[in-house]
Parts: sequence; structure tokens; C-alpha cells
Amino acid sequence: MPASRTPARVSRADMLRMRRLAQAIDGPREPDAAAVARRMLALQGQDFAAGCWALALRTTGATLTDVLADLDAGRLIRSWPMRGTLHFVPPEDLRWMLSVTMDRLVAGLGRRQQQLGLTTADFDRAAEVVTGALAGSRSIGRAELMEVWEAAGVSTAGQRGYHLIYFLAQTGLLCWGPVIRSGNGNPTQALVLLDEWAPAPPALEPDEAHAQFVLRYLQGHGPATIRDFVWWTKGTVAGAKTGLAILGDAVTTIESDGIEYLVTAELVDRAASTPATRAEKDAVHLLPGFDEYLLGYQDRSPILDDGHFELIVPGGNGVFQPIIVAGGRVVGTWRRDGSRVVPQPFAPLTEARSTRLERAAKAYARYAR
Repeated sequence: MPASRTPARVSRADMLRMRRLAQAIDGPREPDAAAVARRMLALQGQDFAAGCWALALRTTGATLTDVLADLDAGRLIRSWPMRGTLHFVPPEDLRWMLSVTMDRLVAGLGRRQQQLGLTTADFDRAAEVVTGALAGSRSIGRAELMEVWEAAGVSTAGQRGYHLIYFLAQTGLLCWGPVIRSGNGNPTQALVLLDEWAPAPPALEPDEAHAQFVLRYLQGHGPATIRDFVWWTKGTVAGAKTGLAILGDAVTTIESDGIEYLVTAELVDRAASTPATRAEKDAVHLLPGFDEYLLGYQDRSPILDDGHFELIVPGGNGVFQPIIVAGGRVVGTWRRDGSRVVPQPFAPLTEARSTRLERAAKAYARYAR
């Protein structure tokens, strides 16, 4: 744990600015999507299009074409490293992340597997078939894989096929790799063998992996609480505390609104040495649905009023709308009409914010062209 001392008190605005600096939403951006993934460790990717924009908006100007090129080259990949949720991650980090999360997640799948009638023999046969189909750096689309499994006697009826893919990715055999360009303009990804697509780096010891998880989360998401980290990883408090003990003075604490947050010492120094510019203070950001700035934390109250949650997740259906962020807080939603942005603010925006929003909309149009 960080050394026991009275944490420095900061305003909510300053705490949220530190988060935006950590996430490359404000301050220096990253050169490309792969660098964003390394900085953030993981960005939610269950909505493929939203995830691509989440990556691009944190760069110096990457377009959708640039992001897809990074995926095609294997410079970033998509899989289920934690929480049973798809994320974009750096290829060199996926295995040690799975070494921390896999056992707990797989242990929780037994009941669902029974419901689907899946047995150990089914998983073994599915793994054998898909390995044969993909060996030699080949890739396969989801629908095509279902056909291959069916032809080999592996039933994919109902949700069995999806669960087989999920399990084989969760256990480190598969990941989502190169992009499939479809005629409808909505790209998807093909499956590949993880060991061929992303050669394995040296493994981390368990305690070292916990420490790396905590550090990388805080580097890309801090300031955050232990509860935020445990929720984000679906890990344990004990694992988080083990990691913090190893990190020592690399992590410190601050207090905001009576809550104690963990933060890297490097981020504290960076925020203090780079005062916010006028452009940063006035910035309006168009973030995608499921963006880490909102979903990277268990407690979202610092940036979102309770009364607006229904507007972000209509009907509580789990589908998060794209959000407009100004002054660090969520002030509305937006939707896409092609490459055009249709803003839906909670209240009328000031003239200055409307101007900034137009600039953000032009940036999105350049990305999506």
C-alpha cells in the first residue's frame, strides 16, 4: 500500500483533469491507436465502432482507416481479458492479464455451460477443430467458424457457438485479429490463434502480474479507488493490495470530495507541472458509448448526475449512449448520422461550448471519412 500519510486534497475539477490527462483526452495525445492501448491497457470494445473511436480520439489525428490498419497488423487486439467484456488490448499484455483473471472467470461459467449442454469433450473437440482451421497464420470469420464446427460435429445451436468462442479466447487459444470489410460498411474482425498472432513474451510471476495490473490501470485511468480497480478487473481486494504493496512509492493518494483516490506519483507531478491551458479548460469532447472515461470506474458520480443516468442508458438496458463531456462532466449525449454529429445536450449549451462542440464534431467527421 502507499505510505501512510495525509493525502493531498484536490478539487473535483482537478481530480477529473488528472483522469483526462491519464486517458489522453486532454493534454498530449498518443501517435496512434496501438500507443493508446498501451497507455490505457484496455479499452472497452464490445461495440466495435465505438471502441475504434475511443482509440482514435486519444491520438493526434488517427482516422478509422488508421485504427483498422493497426488491427490488421496485430499492433492491438480484441479479446475478453476481464469482466467477460470485450476490450482492445496490447498484444504483449493479454496473456499476463488472463493469468490474473482467467481462473475466476472460468470458474463462474459452469452453470451456463450446463444450461447449454457443453462438456469438456465439446471444448476439447472445438479447440482441436479451430486450431486445425487456423494453424499457419490463417484467420476465420465468426459465421464461417460456426460452419466449420458444425461440419466437424460440434453443435453451435443457440448460444453454444458464441460461448465456445468466448471460452477458447478466455483460456488463451483465440483472439479477434484482422478486420473483415463488409459490403454494408460496418467492419468486423476475424478470429486467429493467439500464439500465432501475438507471440508470447516472458511470463510474469503472479504477484508481479497483480502489481502490473494495478500500475497500468492507474497510469491510464487514475485517480481511482481500490473499488474502482476491483470492479474494472472483476478481481479481488487482496490481489489489489498485493500489487500496491509491491509498487510502493510509485503510487500515492489524493483526497477529493471526502474520497481517497490512488494515483501514480508520475501523474501527480505531470498535472502539477503542466497547468491547464485555456483551450483545455474550454474543451468539449464527443466520447463514444462505453468509453473508459465513464465506464472505467465503479463510481461514476464524479462526472455524471444521477438524474441523467437514464438518458445515458435508456431503460437500463446496458447500452451506453455516446456522451458529450464539458468541464470534465457529462452534459449530454450525441448520435451519428453518417459522419455527421447530432448533439442532444441535457440543457442548452453556452455559445462558447457550442463552438467547441462544433470543432469536436469536425474532428469526428475527419476520423470517420
